[in-house]
Amino acid sequence: MSGAGKKIADVATKATKTIDWNAMAKVMVSTEAKKEFIALRNAFNEVNTTLETKFSMEPEPIDWDYYRKGIGSRVVDMYKEAYENVKIPKYVDTVTPQYILTFKALVAEMKEAEQASLKESERLEKEIAENQELKEKFSTMTAEDYFAKHPELKKKFDDEIRNDYWGY
Repeated sequence: MSGAGKKIADVATKATKTIDWNAMAKVMVSTEAKKEFIALRNAFNEVNTTLETKFSMEPEPIDWDYYRKGIGSRVVDMYKEAYENVKIPKYVDTVTPQYILTFKALVAEMKEAEQASLKESERLEKEIAENQELKEKFSTMTAEDYFAKHPELKKKFDDEIRNDYWGY
């Protein structure tokens, strides 16, 4: 296995081990999100399989003597020289750093959205509890009981009565 091929296979294997797919799957709530997550996981596995197999294999060495016997040494030597002079440039990854920055920005944005969502959920839970309590007490509640919980409404009604504004 070539050095670059082995490195690609090692990175692919390491990436597979570091991703906690089960923990991420538990976070998904909607059916749409689950479908997208499954598609992402399948695409990731497909790319990893390709990296681990296709790009990690060492090409078989060419048996030049076999071809010399069948074709002739002059033509084979010409091809061998051309083959050995082929220089494959080393791949320099300039794309991944850009995606890492974008990914980090998305993670930060996601964390902010998560915090906002948790605060909103907390507020809604309190509102639900208050409404549930109000629903249970509604049939026996007096105006004084209601105004004790909502003093701003009492002030509004008192102001309207004082100013002789009866709503019409």
